Amino acid sequence: MRRFIAGWPVAELGVHLAPGGAFAAIPAPGAEALEICVFEAGRESRHQLGKRVGDVFQGTVPLAAGAHYGLRAHGAGFFPEKLLLDPWARRLDRPFTLHAAMFAGGGDSAAAMPKAVLEAPLPPLAPFSPPDPDVPEALRGTFSGLAHPAAIAHLRALGVTHVELLPCAAWVDERHLPPLGLSNYWGYNPVGFLAPEPRLAPGGMAEVRACVAALREAGIGVILDIVLNHSGEGDAQGPILSLRGLGEAHWYAMRHGALENHAGTGNALALDQPWPLRLAMDALRHWAEQTGIAGFRLDLATTLGRSTQGFTADAPLLLAMRQDPVLRRLLIIAEPWDIGPDGYQLGRFPAGWPEWNDRFRDDTRRFWRGDAGRLGDVTTRFAGSADLFTGRPASDSLNFITAHDGFTLADLVSHERRHNHANGEENRDGGTAEIAWNHGVEGPSEHPGILAARAQDARALLLLLLTARGTPMLAMGDELGRSQGGNNNAYCQDNALSWLDWPGDVGLAGFTARLVRARKAHPALHAARHLSGAPKPPGGLPDVAWAAPDGGPPDWQGQ
Repeated sequence: MRRFIAGWPVAELGVHLAPGGAFAAIPAPGAEALEICVFEAGRESRHQLGKRVGDVFQGTVPLAAGAHYGLRAHGAGFFPEKLLLDPWARRLDRPFTLHAAMFAGGGDSAAAMPKAVLEAPLPPLAPFSPPDPDVPEALRGTFSGLAHPAAIAHLRALGVTHVELLPCAAWVDERHLPPLGLSNYWGYNPVGFLAPEPRLAPGGMAEVRACVAALREAGIGVILDIVLNHSGEGDAQGPILSLRGLGEAHWYAMRHGALENHAGTGNALALDQPWPLRLAMDALRHWAEQTGIAGFRLDLATTLGRSTQGFTADAPLLLAMRQDPVLRRLLIIAEPWDIGPDGYQLGRFPAGWPEWNDRFRDDTRRFWRGDAGRLGDVTTRFAGSADLFTGRPASDSLNFITAHDGFTLADLVSHERRHNHANGEENRDGGTAEIAWNHGVEGPSEHPGILAARAQDARALLLLLLTARGTPMLAMGDELGRSQGGNNNAYCQDNALSWLDWPGDVGLAGFTARLVRARKAHPALHAARHLSGAPKPPGGLPDVAWAAPDGGPPDWQGQ
């Protein structure tokens, strides 16, 4: 074991190229020693970081660009037999594959663990151009595939202004999936918060950047769904991959010595504490500065605003984001709930941050299903949800009918029950409160009348979504009539059940594109003001007038 001494001030955490090799600065609260483990030609060499400043172990290590490395932490309550991923790693050499060695009692985990790859900094964003359009079939499902002219042509024809991508940071499967022959497809189980998932970006951050550049050149912004509320290490029986081996109690929210579970995944990051807060901010800045994205969608954003006192929009991370000179210029979208106490916080995030409005989804579905007494509810949603976004523009209401979780649009009008048997949990997983209807037949039908009714309802839902005040969001594939066979929780289905079936329903795609064009063309359909029915200006015409089909006044309590 070799020792290296360095006295540099800590400007960046993680491992970075520096004169004489690489400088490492890793927080490991409570540890007695920390080693950088370098892997070359199947051999491991260990380098102890010789200086400690507070919780941060520092040192210079003889590494060059392309080196593969991991961490080992020593001390009471630590796991030196476990190779750990640097939380600030920028690239991984391969995806995570769960192995028994990654768990407590499983022995040394080095052979099973992905290694961080030390990279030279990317050049400034400006010189990057879109990738070669001749993308091999093997790259489908990657950032290069998304940047292909065929994919961009579909998005441009549809008329969207932004694409919101599911999580892209390196993730690990939940431990119950590999025995079932399944894998996590959605990515909501991160371990490497700054590193692209190798399956999505074999070319690393440079591939992500080139994809964003290609979409931006086509007039389409990219929003990344980022998961900062928990890590993929799961509950107390989960694997030891990174933060758990670097002083668990300093990274995760704890209550009476046990992990909190606000995200429903076994743990929650303690974002009111210094090191998790620093990691979250560094991850946000890294993705923003290195890729040129337009913004972020914050998964389970209520957790990001939690402290020991509960939720507040002025929690440390949310305040830090609003004052940050880079992040405050981006589009920030909040998913305003989690499963913890008082987790539902719709309408309570900062003005200017659009929020996923599930009330729009549910009220619209109930009305179109034919539930009695819903006319007033759906009208309020159509008018911009002023009851939920008081003093805020209607554009802060991010309206949707479907999303990645739950039924697709085609399944919404074809199923009344979930059909999740393929997930291996005896159909127990997934939401039970889908507000859906099947027109008399559960699932596929060849009856012309049923097919016509389903098609009509799908179009009506799209029409309402794309003419309502607020910011509309489409689940990709709904415009093609994509079905998941009634599976409303396809997070583990990396197969034809989830994949887009091209070309799909071209008639529905054309209808959707025409709606988008109409919305863009008419200010009355995309204005940021809530509709109130009041004259605009005083003495003028009202901004909206409501009428029943016969021209008379609506029956607000009826249907």
